[in-house]
Amino acid sequence: MHAETRDLPKAVVPSVLKAVRLLDEIATSREPVSLGDLCTRLALPKSSTLSLCTSLTLSGLLRRFDDGTYHLGKHLVDLAHSYLSRTDLVREFDLALNTLKGLEEEGAVLAIRDGSDVVYIACRNGSLPIGLTYRIGMRLPVSCTATGKALISTLGDQEVKRLFRGKPLPHLTANSCANVGALLKQLDEVRAQGFAMDDEETREGMFCVGVPIHDPDGGPVLAAVAVSMIKGLNSKQKQEQTVETLKQLAQMLQNPLKMLR
Repeated sequence: MHAETRDLPKAVVPSVLKAVRLLDEIATSREPVSLGDLCTRLALPKSSTLSLCTSLTLSGLLRRFDDGTYHLGKHLVDLAHSYLSRTDLVREFDLALNTLKGLEEEGAVLAIRDGSDVVYIACRNGSLPIGLTYRIGMRLPVSCTATGKALISTLGDQEVKRLFRGKPLPHLTANSCANVGALLKQLDEVRAQGFAMDDEETREGMFCVGVPIHDPDGGPVLAAVAVSMIKGLNSKQKQEQTVETLKQLAQMLQNPLKMLR
C-alpha cells in the first residue's frame, strides 16, 4: 500500500483526495499542464493520472485542449457561485460599499489567498476606465496586487520565501516587483503603514490600495479589500481617504467572512 494512503481513515476515498490534488496542481500552474507534467508532479502512474483526468473532464471539472493539455473546467465556476451565493458574501460586500459611499467611481474587490495567487470572491467594477474588469473567481499574482501584498504582509519573511520556492516572480507589467528581496522590502512598508499599494504593477495607468481583514479573535488573516483607480487621479489626500474607507469596509466584513470559514 502506498505510504500516502496507508494511514488514512477507513471512510476516506483515496482517489477523491488524488483528484483534489490534481485540481490544485492545475489551479496553481500558470502554464498549460500536460498529462506527463501531472504524472511527475503528483508522483502517480500514467494510467492512474489519465483515469483521474478523464473522469474530471467528463464531470466538467477539467477541460482537455486539442494539444493534450488540461485546464480547469467551467463546472468549477458553477460550484464557486453556488458556494458564494449561500454565504450572502457578495450581498454583504455590496451593502457595505453602498453604506460607506465615496467609492462609486473606483473598482473595489474582496480577495482571499490561494498559494501565490489572490482569488476575487466579491467585486464591483467602477465607472472609471482603469483597463481591467474584475470578476468573481479571477486570479492574479499576490506579488503584483494590493490585496495580495496586504494578505502576505501577515506572513513572516521565511513563509513568503517558501511561497515562491525560488521561482521568478510573475511580471504583468514592467513595474511588477522584480524579485523576492524587493517584495520583502515592500512588505515591511505594508506592515508599517497598514496598507499595500499596486503602483501600475497589475496594469499600466492603474493604482490600487489594499488592506488586510484581520480575524478579531486573533486567527489567521481572513481576506483583503482593495480599491483601484486611475493613477493620474491619485493624490496623497485621495489615498489617505481611500485607506480609511477600506479599513471601515474591512471591519464591516469581518463577521460575514468568519461565517464563510
